[in-house]
Amino acid sequence: MDAVLQALINGIISGTLLAVPALGFSAIFAVLRFPNFAIGALATAGAYCAWVVNVGLGLPIPVAIVAAFVGAALVGALLEYGALERLGRGGALMKAIGSLAMGMVIENIVRFIFGNDLRAFDLPLARDIVFGPIRVGPQQLNNLVLALVIMAAVWAFLSLTSLGRSMRAVADNPDLARLKGVNPRFIALVTVAIGSGLCGIGGTLIGLDTAIDPLVGGRVLLSVFAAAVLGGLGSIPGAVAGAFLIGIVEEFTVLALSPAYRLAVGFIVILVVLTVRPSGLLGSKAN
Repeated sequence: MDAVLQALINGIISGTLLAVPALGFSAIFAVLRFPNFAIGALATAGAYCAWVVNVGLGLPIPVAIVAAFVGAALVGALLEYGALERLGRGGALMKAIGSLAMGMVIENIVRFIFGNDLRAFDLPLARDIVFGPIRVGPQQLNNLVLALVIMAAVWAFLSLTSLGRSMRAVADNPDLARLKGVNPRFIALVTVAIGSGLCGIGGTLIGLDTAIDPLVGGRVLLSVFAAAVLGGLGSIPGAVAGAFLIGIVEEFTVLALSPAYRLAVGFIVILVVLTVRPSGLLGSKAN
């Protein structure tokens, strides 16, 4: 029972880390209507921006997280404006394939600049916090709080700001939004920047929990995609719910089987959801 409870806690923490990039992925899909598979590479780019600011410049973690958002947002926006937007003329499939190719390019650029070695953030050493049979690292708790704050900020932005409402309008009906004076092309670019920035923060939080290397984002790409599919592609609340479920299921998989089977959970979830309920748990519209 102690192991089950520990796995549940670990799964909730893992789910919060997956939820941040899953929000970015779902926001991009809701507005642009294609799966941007460059999110893994954008998470890696953001993590390395944060590492440079934290370790290279000696600035604190909150500043590094802001740098991760800005760096990944710039890379994502340049990627959309410079390449993917043109590929969109060939349809969503062409754009998805292009994003996958661009992601590989970004990962190899990071590898060329920083090498393949693991790199850790400058964090103080601290003992694990023990609650009876449950053991949680202080950085895990910090990541949990940061992820929850970011999710709340995204909800507030989409619900309470004019730009957020414009994004929701374009996601629901771009033609109607255009008639009301909203520029769908501008909103699409802003959405890509915000979604990419969220992926950058997600990669940083994962790096704070462990370490980073050029494939840190690629390793969670499938889990993030599975979370978005499970919750409903384009659904913001669904991305969060799907991330928590994927995180918990993956941790229980590790509890029952070898960690080598952890990634198989994503494939199984995608297969089951697409077979039983293609729209996901909370539908396919942005909320």
